[in-house]
Amino acid sequence: MDTPGSSDAARPVLEAPDIARVLTRIAHEIVERAKGADDVVLLGIPTRGVYLARRLADKLEEITGRTIPVGSLDITMYRDDLRMRPARALARTDIPGDGVDGRLVVLVDDVLFSGRTIRAALDALGDIGRPRAVQLAVLVDRGHRELPIRADYVGKNLPTSLRETVKVLLSEEDGRDTVLLGVRETAPAGEQ
Repeated sequence: MDTPGSSDAARPVLEAPDIARVLTRIAHEIVERAKGADDVVLLGIPTRGVYLARRLADKLEEITGRTIPVGSLDITMYRDDLRMRPARALARTDIPGDGVDGRLVVLVDDVLFSGRTIRAALDALGDIGRPRAVQLAVLVDRGHRELPIRADYVGKNLPTSLRETVKVLLSEEDGRDTVLLGVRETAPAGEQ
């Protein structure tokens, strides 16, 4: 999620009903592509990706009638920008009991931007096990990829400029569900 330098003049691009609707659509797409989701494991990337993964697991259970394993994958120590950003607290990695080996792992995150978070998630996942396949589900894809990474499931494609910010708020963390588009007060480093 983008937050540094965000302006308070942000406008909503998705509200709670929209978020619920796109998660339902993504769940149906996962079931269709995975031919029933029998070997699917959802791993959310902290913080908001974990909440989205849990919501997706609930939707998948409604559709398939079976419990979908869900966990979280902390990528903090795998980031390539550790030296460039302030220290961050480690989040929790919680892998379901049956693990990920031979399973279809769907990584879940709130916003796909440069692709660096997902690259870090792939590195972290490689240290945990060997999935049969890895897919990516994101609530918002805002473009501006720096790495050759593409989401398999996208809630909303939201083309943005580098001066814009995308902020996802979820009720579990923020008290309400919305996606806000704002304007950065200063240009990102190297974009002046």
